[in-house]
Amino acid sequence: MGQTLVEKIISLHTDHEVHAGELVIANVDVCAVQDGTGPLTVEEFKKLGKEKLHNPERTILFIDHASPSPRKELSNMHTTLRNFSRDYGAVLSEVGSGVCHQRLIESFVNPSEILVGADSHTCTSGALGAFATGMGSTDIAVAMALGKTWLKVPQTFKIIVNGKFQEGIYAKDLILHIIGMIGADGATYKALEFHGETIENMEMSERFTIANMAVEAGAKCGLFIADEKTKAYLEEKGRADKFSSIKPDNDANYERIIEIDASTIEHTVSCPHTVDNTKLAKDLNNIKVNQVYVGTCTNGRIEDMRVVAKILKGQKVADGVRMLICPASRTVYKQALQEGLIEIFIDSGATILPPGCGPCVGIHAGILADGEVCLTTQNRNFIGRLGNTKGFIYLSSPYVAGYTAIRGYICER
Repeated sequence: MGQTLVEKIISLHTDHEVHAGELVIANVDVCAVQDGTGPLTVEEFKKLGKEKLHNPERTILFIDHASPSPRKELSNMHTTLRNFSRDYGAVLSEVGSGVCHQRLIESFVNPSEILVGADSHTCTSGALGAFATGMGSTDIAVAMALGKTWLKVPQTFKIIVNGKFQEGIYAKDLILHIIGMIGADGATYKALEFHGETIENMEMSERFTIANMAVEAGAKCGLFIADEKTKAYLEEKGRADKFSSIKPDNDANYERIIEIDASTIEHTVSCPHTVDNTKLAKDLNNIKVNQVYVGTCTNGRIEDMRVVAKILKGQKVADGVRMLICPASRTVYKQALQEGLIEIFIDSGATILPPGCGPCVGIHAGILADGEVCLTTQNRNFIGRLGNTKGFIYLSSPYVAGYTAIRGYICER
């Protein structure tokens, strides 16, 4: 029987060929936690009585969710991670280095590997052709100690996208369209495997956006075949020797096959308070906004910064609108500086945040007031996500966010 991409990757990490539905114990290449989940992971690891990490060089602790810390309690959690890194030799990604998912793709994860992280958007690294998935803190503690994890091999949805996007349409519009179509729980514990000429022509930044949001349809992971663009990305990051590529078999068994014509995709927005509550941007121009936020692990890459800068150049953010821009990593921030993008943002009236998660998780740096509306490029719009249960969150591409910031209401141009 042929294998899907996820079945092939997991098979490489077990002692036999696996298929969907099997419970397996698989070797793990990379373990990751962040400052929200990491302290509990550390606590559970110590309960195991292990004196050392299985692979300290590939165990990464990220301080990104509250970066810099806005409260003493969170500062103490940061200290816990710093001390653990020092005592056990784990890698520490400090304040200002960037969002864990961006840092993982930049520096730590390679094709055909297994990454487990104590954060649901760990699936971002699936764009590199890795099986990357989020797990609970206790599961990550075990993986850190043993270098193994147990899981059920997921069934796979094959998503085939052909055709060319219309002007101004991006991967964010596509993934929001897909989630709106299949539902926020439509792919629960499935692998989403992306194919088609549209996918093959996509730059890595767009693939990362799609893989990042696979979990918003309930998926266990979002996977792409590692190809020449993947190879070029790894070369750029100094990991050319880590490139490898595996492909699913022609007779692989898929639970569902979805075909999409890219030319039919329009500017898509997720409306409060669920990601699958999607509408077209052109139908939402009566929605005034108080805040626009560009960044996060979904759309905080240099390509996203360029899209927004092109729109904002020579323009001003609308009166009554706060625009926040947060590069996803120090690398992205530095490149935006070198290209003059930061100056464009500042001249337009935007505020630049340090690399990290910023307001996305509702901890600091952009909490909404009661009744306020925010259009953001992040991946979730649940009640309270931006720190206030009385706020309203809309999700869009950076393109829609840029025009919305200068118009003051949701729009596509």
